[in-house]
Amino acid sequence: MSEQSTSGVPESAASDSLPKPTAAPVHDEGHGQPQKLWKLVLGCIGVVYGDIGTSPLYALRESLHSAGWDGKAPEEVVGIVSLLLWTLVLIVTIKYVLLVMRADNRGEGGTLSLVALVQQALKKRPGWLIAIGVVGISLFFGDAMITPAMSVLSAVEGMALVAPSFSPYVVPATLGIIIALFLFQAQGTERVAILFGPIMVLWFLSMAAMGLMHLGDNSEILVALNPWHALSFLARHRLGSFFVLGSVFLAVTGGEALYADMGHFGRRPIRIAWAVLVFPALAISYLGQGSFVLNHPEAAIDPFFLMAPKALLLPLVVLATAATVIASQAVISGAFSMMQQAVQMGLLPRLEIRHTSETQHGQIYMPKVNIILLIAVICLVLAFESSTRLASAYGIAVTGDMVITSILSFVLFIRAWKWPLPVVIGIIAPILAVELMFLAANMMKLIEGGYVPVMIATSMCMLIWSWVRGTAHVKRKVSDSAISLVKLIAMLGKSQPICVPGTAVFLTQDPNIAPSALLHNLKHNRVLHSQNFIVTVMVANTPTVSDEKRITMERLSENFLRVIMTFGYMETPNVPRALSLARKRGEKFDIMTTSFFLNRRTFRSARHQGLPFWQEKLFIGLSKSAADATAFYCLPSNRVVEMGQQMAI
Repeated sequence: MSEQSTSGVPESAASDSLPKPTAAPVHDEGHGQPQKLWKLVLGCIGVVYGDIGTSPLYALRESLHSAGWDGKAPEEVVGIVSLLLWTLVLIVTIKYVLLVMRADNRGEGGTLSLVALVQQALKKRPGWLIAIGVVGISLFFGDAMITPAMSVLSAVEGMALVAPSFSPYVVPATLGIIIALFLFQAQGTERVAILFGPIMVLWFLSMAAMGLMHLGDNSEILVALNPWHALSFLARHRLGSFFVLGSVFLAVTGGEALYADMGHFGRRPIRIAWAVLVFPALAISYLGQGSFVLNHPEAAIDPFFLMAPKALLLPLVVLATAATVIASQAVISGAFSMMQQAVQMGLLPRLEIRHTSETQHGQIYMPKVNIILLIAVICLVLAFESSTRLASAYGIAVTGDMVITSILSFVLFIRAWKWPLPVVIGIIAPILAVELMFLAANMMKLIEGGYVPVMIATSMCMLIWSWVRGTAHVKRKVSDSAISLVKLIAMLGKSQPICVPGTAVFLTQDPNIAPSALLHNLKHNRVLHSQNFIVTVMVANTPTVSDEKRITMERLSENFLRVIMTFGYMETPNVPRALSLARKRGEKFDIMTTSFFLNRRTFRSARHQGLPFWQEKLFIGLSKSAADATAFYCLPSNRVVEMGQQMAI
């Protein structure tokens, strides 16, 4: 079992936080299928690039505001636009598109997949690596709260330019859109996903068109293509440039989605979309905005909307709002997927997961996560009231996540890919140095609002740490009083309890220990079924597992069969379906008349037994919030028998 970790089974959640990796082939799509390839390209434009695609709404505006530009020094605008462009080149194009996307775990990307690949390279699970994975998850969750608030606010604020009298209604309108967006999550995104790609293509083309319209306003902006002007700006302002860098980084928020969503679309479509449409449109938009501001310094208050023709301003605001809703939808869906992986890996208690599509496996809805996100986003909108104020809270979570990716990539390039150390240092060191500068710049906004993502990430880390530590404590207490399954079978052979026809399935975390539900059934009901399946659900380090590797079986006696089920960390653990595979391998039983026995464990506080009092209370609270095991494992509710047990921890 060294290649896997247990998931949160009914008796107790897993104590191992992350699965150990196995070798994974490089995955790519689209070769030889032009029609499918371009369909994937269109899809990834709508989903992957929603967040970074809406950054021109506020990135240059906030950067000029941070620089305190007074309209008199054109070299300041040139320097900021150069910083925006070369940040896109260095972090998104070089780091993600060219380098990090080469690292996939059987086609899947994201922080947890990268952690799994590094584990494989190290051939062990060091504590620092687990901690990095947990921090990455926590930072992403913080980003998922801030992105909808920031994006939708910035788009709706454009209405104030169309009709100044609309200003008092910006916050209520934003809240209305956000509430509608989160309420729609239960319906699934499949119905509107087909519109995402075309809308975002129109958005990028509109951005590029507006940029081209004003590119000739002041041709001096074209020198921003030279990175020297970005370096010159930093040299002139020295420590003062950190305030500007915190806003410049807004241009690449959403860049991490390229890697995180690789499993949905594949490496090649994402790269094509970036090179053919997204990057050119972003670059032209920033150059056009810069040129427009040089000619019209007063437009620095909102260059994106002000450079649009008045007749097209209202349609542009509507299109921008649609684009920000799509960007928010993408990050919300990503939060669902991330939380599902965390639950499967035992980092969090079981959470209710609903599949909203019969054809798209990755489209899920998690009610509790949705409610938490909705409440958090509403609070952020009410607390900050404008995208300019919220920009102070934006960036820390994303920058931290990018720094983590760079550190993990450094280890992967050396230990797994065997790249020479000088080459890796030459590639990663400049990128990491720039990202650390951005992180330091964003940390300077801590008091103004940057504390929000820090508090969210810290709270998330505390929850995960308490759950993992608590489940490890419970596992130790259970093992102290446990009976070996082999020993129990031998004892039953001598005592010969009453045997009743039928099949009983007992879910347990440890396949070598007799399940508590089995012991309670023998103690209170004094019967044994003619067939007893001792089932343990494991989570592999890969996103999915084939049916051939889904189950392993071991016959322990005439009455007992040990079954190990393995699911990928992005799969739903459907126990009945996996059991049906046992029939195909010769086990004779009727799945329709099988009974499933679960042990429902409740906890009560007991001082000085292993956990601090506060953590004990937190763990008990988390365990009470866990979703019903029947639904989590897709068990038929009319054939589930629960045996209660109270434990002092």
